[in-house]
Amino acid sequence: MIIHSILLNSNNLSPWEKVSNKLVGWYDALVINLPNILIALLLFTISFFLSKFLQEKISRLLRRFIKQPSIRELIGNLTAIVIIMLGLILALAVLNLDSTLKSLLAGAGVAGLAISLALQGALTNTFSGIFIAVNDELNIGDWIESNGFAGNIEEIDLRNTKIKEADNNIVVIPNKMILDKPFKNYGLTKRIRCSIECGIDYESDLEKTKNIAIAAIQQKFPNNDGSKVEFYYTNFGDSAIDFLLRFWVDAKENKTALEVKSEAIIAIKTAFDEHKINIPFPITTLIQQS
Repeated sequence: MIIHSILLNSNNLSPWEKVSNKLVGWYDALVINLPNILIALLLFTISFFLSKFLQEKISRLLRRFIKQPSIRELIGNLTAIVIIMLGLILALAVLNLDSTLKSLLAGAGVAGLAISLALQGALTNTFSGIFIAVNDELNIGDWIESNGFAGNIEEIDLRNTKIKEADNNIVVIPNKMILDKPFKNYGLTKRIRCSIECGIDYESDLEKTKNIAIAAIQQKFPNNDGSKVEFYYTNFGDSAIDFLLRFWVDAKENKTALEVKSEAIIAIKTAFDEHKINIPFPITTLIQQS
């Protein structure tokens, strides 16, 4: 009977009285929950500034381990998002909005599943980029061979690795393809063994030529481990006596085998020119018969 009378009284109220009662009810609820609202705002504010602080702190710390700025920025942003989400969850819990919190978590789970399915390829490349950066297997400036391409690494971002080939073309390779297939990174090699094949004319002093070539390489690439420069005459060619020269070189500065070979050829050619040692080229003699 009491409920029936209240319903009758509420039905007899004018629209303005209904609005006034509703506003009064909201005001009472606001006054009652004001301490919880202030605590929730305080928690969310603390989490926001804490996320900014940790984001900068983690980015500075990761500079020692991760060289790619994009990877450091991603990890910092993810950390900030996690801290803010924790602050939001605590704030909703303080406001006794358990149902709203459960709805948000359920919606986030469904949305995350849909996004992960739609962006499966992009996410795979992103995690592959993070894995490459953390393991330090590829670095800017390394010369690599991967997926049929070879060149210097120019950039490693969250999706792709860009390498510059010898002809100055840029090749963009998805990070997933680099991890799924074997690749050769010359930058990881601490020592490189270089081999050079050449020839001298038949009039040259073989012993003198050998000593000059070895001295030129030792001066250009001095070794502290005592390894010797190997020099062998290998063949009597059509127009030259061929030889093979082999040596080890320190590659701590990610110097590639191609660069080492180029510098060695320059050093040998310069030394041969100074001592008048000729490197012949094939000659074809034409005989005209009458």
